[in-house]
Amino acid sequence: MKTDRLIKMTNDISDFFNAEPDKEIAAEGVKSHIMRVWEPRMRLAIIAYSQESGEGLSELAKVAVARLK
Repeated sequence: MKTDRLIKMTNDISDFFNAEPDKEIAAEGVKSHIMRVWEPRMRLAIIAYSQESGEGLSELAKVAVARLK
């Protein structure tokens, strides 16, 4: 999957959880969703991208992706 598509998907998930006023809960929601739904290759790709530059990822998306293992 292309990186730009993963960025868009991650930001879309983050936009959904951004309505949560507690940003800690929001970040965990994004992380949990990605862990449940995304296949390992997708997770590894977004983690690698985030560690390289993370350009284009929302702040909430960056926090959530940093928590992925």
